[in-house]
Amino acid sequence: MMRLPAVIALALLTAFGPALASHGIVTVQSGFSVEETADRLEAVLERKGMTVFNRIDHAAAAGAIGQDLRPTVLIIFGNPKVGTALMQCSQTAGIDLPLKALVWRDADGLVKLSYNHPQFLADRHGIIACGDVIERMTGALKAITAEATQ
Repeated sequence: MMRLPAVIALALLTAFGPALASHGIVTVQSGFSVEETADRLEAVLERKGMTVFNRIDHAAAAGAIGQDLRPTVLIIFGNPKVGTALMQCSQTAGIDLPLKALVWRDADGLVKLSYNHPQFLADRHGIIACGDVIERMTGALKAITAEATQ
């Protein structure tokens, strides 16, 4: 007989396929450049009432030390109501909060947006009592990334 977390993990792998199989990282392809995808993501996040804490251009930082890196932008964002709820379930979740999204161009020239799946964070921090928060986060991140990339 499967334990409940195993059933949940199996359901998530079925729903998200290879995206979750890669250490809990969900990756979606964007129809826009890295810069435009990052701009669109920030706009959607702000429209949804989230705080964008920072935008880090990893490629620019690499260029500053004379190194090459394909376009790679990290957006750090969150919502204190949701983050607080998760940390009340497991305070160690604070090490993974605020949330992050990575917008990047792969070796084939495709632009992608990646983020940690909320269930991965729940599993990592042993969050059991906040299933409703994890479900809402999952739906919100899926909708936000779809809007930013399509």
